[in-house]
Amino acid sequence: MQAHERITAAIRAANDAGRPGLVPFITAGYPEPKDFIDTLQAVAECGDVVELGIPFSDPMADGMTIQRSSFEALQKGVSLKWIFDQLDAAGGIDAPLVMMSYLNPLLAFGYDRLAKRAVAAGVCGFIVPDLPFEESDELRAALEAEGLGLIQLVTPATPEARLETLCDASRGFVYAVTITGITGGSDGLPADLATYLDKVTKISPLPVCAGFGIRAPADVAAVGAHAAGAIVGSALVEILERRKDPQPFLKSLLGQ
Repeated sequence: MQAHERITAAIRAANDAGRPGLVPFITAGYPEPKDFIDTLQAVAECGDVVELGIPFSDPMADGMTIQRSSFEALQKGVSLKWIFDQLDAAGGIDAPLVMMSYLNPLLAFGYDRLAKRAVAAGVCGFIVPDLPFEESDELRAALEAEGLGLIQLVTPATPEARLETLCDASRGFVYAVTITGITGGSDGLPADLATYLDKVTKISPLPVCAGFGIRAPADVAAVGAHAAGAIVGSALVEILERRKDPQPFLKSLLGQ
């Protein structure tokens, strides 16, 4: 099984068990670098796939919570190389890992080197929100040479022809952004969410996971009725920011 197929398999296994897949997001090294692996392991025990945020100075798709976590992690010396070193030393995390990174850190690291380090560290795929599909061939080729996947994002504003292109190109899952905005919103999920997710799910050959604005069990249930999985980011980062155990919160999202 290629690395990106582990992502797909984990989400489908959750669906086969009668529930939506859960994809928690954490910012690597936040709130304290020394606790990174312990936090990651705790989150991975509850999540089917873990999205690992690579700190970046200008996280343009993210709201204040993740911006703040990214800034603090950078201030404390967290870098892509440091993250790989920590993952190597940990000797493996149970859940498939997906790195969410803006392009500059990946470009600076070098695509071929990135892919080799990632697969060795147990990373199965990447989300790069500021990399347009039309400019992604070089990174995609480097990742796929190692069995890694480049996960595509779609939004409610994505035209249907482009939606088909992005769903076909994605690996692991398709990331359906629920709103046209930034992460961390508290206004709730949009009223037409079901229609949108049904459309993406019908087109995509892969599981569709929805993110942005998912904060409560009702949000996960609403998403799970129309998509394969739910991605929870800012709400979890806020839990970690308050130095709380993430597991009760994550279990509550699934009604456990």
